[in-house]
Amino acid sequence: MPRFEPFVGLRYDPRRFAPEDVTAPPYDVLSADDRASLVARSPSNAVVIDLPVEADGADRYDAAGRQLRSWLADGTLIEDLAPTFTVYRTGYIDDLGRPAHTLGVIGALTLSRPDEGDILPHEHTTPKAKSDRLDLLRGARANLSAVWGLSLAAGLSELLVTGDPPDQAWVDDDGVTHEVWRLDDPDRMAAISTAVASAPVVIADGHHRYETSLAYRDERRETDGTGGAADATMCFVVELADDELTVRPIHRLLRGLPPGFDLAAAVAAHGLVPAGEVDAAAVADGEVLGRMAEAGAMALVDERGQATLLRVDPAAFDGVPDLDSARLDRVLGHLPTHELTYQHGTDRVQQAVTTGEAQYGVLLRPATVAQIDANARRGERMPPKTTFFHPKPKTGIVFRSLDEPATGAP
Repeated sequence: MPRFEPFVGLRYDPRRFAPEDVTAPPYDVLSADDRASLVARSPSNAVVIDLPVEADGADRYDAAGRQLRSWLADGTLIEDLAPTFTVYRTGYIDDLGRPAHTLGVIGALTLSRPDEGDILPHEHTTPKAKSDRLDLLRGARANLSAVWGLSLAAGLSELLVTGDPPDQAWVDDDGVTHEVWRLDDPDRMAAISTAVASAPVVIADGHHRYETSLAYRDERRETDGTGGAADATMCFVVELADDELTVRPIHRLLRGLPPGFDLAAAVAAHGLVPAGEVDAAAVADGEVLGRMAEAGAMALVDERGQATLLRVDPAAFDGVPDLDSARLDRVLGHLPTHELTYQHGTDRVQQAVTTGEAQYGVLLRPATVAQIDANARRGERMPPKTTFFHPKPKTGIVFRSLDEPATGAP
């Protein structure tokens, strides 16, 4: 079963740094302008080491490691006195306007491949170069951002609730509240480790980082004779429960279809039946998602910025998983050769189509927690880019050195 343990964390000195100044969104959602804004906020922002850029020089990954160690030497970062867990809660307004939260815990998850243990992939991944993250692991010798795991252990959330005020709390630029507790009570830590070990963990976000961690582990075993601390990776574990997760859809953009191709007619022949139109304003503000839910439909966005609801005919998808992404994959296989890309946000899909960047957009309904749970228990993977878990954990709450002995070692 999954081994999940506390570790000796590296944290920004709270007397010198406000968390809103030094934490950052995950590296893979940041533009160059985003990165520059974060560095302008603080030259010690986590993005400096988590997202090295070419301007930092040919040895930018080694430089990130030197910077990390420099921050430790000058007191920017302080090392925990003993292994700890980090309880982390975000509070926000969900897509339907309701208060919501996500409560989880950051620790060290021992790595295993799907055929080695009970850490399971959640969905298939698209091809993506892993050299950047692998080079960063080699240079920094540290986990800088946490993989997101979903635990099938019922009751994990209850173990994380405390009546104590958070050690840190702030509101980010998107209005999301972040609260952090450093947990060092031996009994509570043992209970958390035991709970996570009682059921499989599904990798929800950070598949490429997880796979890169496996590659780095194998390198360390080859060169050092042991993986040491690299046998595990830093992971934010959340109970797979409705009241702990907000799952957003990832929509599709199509280009390269023959000129004048009637996509609505083509998909109707394969079980996605036109069922009314939605005006451009409702696509732009996301109201279309509510109409899709009511109608049991996907939606096709055209060059006008409007959307045609596509009602799902269940009879046409016998044997296909109960997911819009899986159904659409089946339908797209019947179309002429085309290019498929992925996009968040109904407004961004609309913009891509109306500006000619794409010929069509297809809006999907989000996967439900029940669908994710059922898929995980069957040991199956969803199609690529099925889910977008929101909000993403911040980078910089805690770092984990890979120069330390393996978690739990004497």
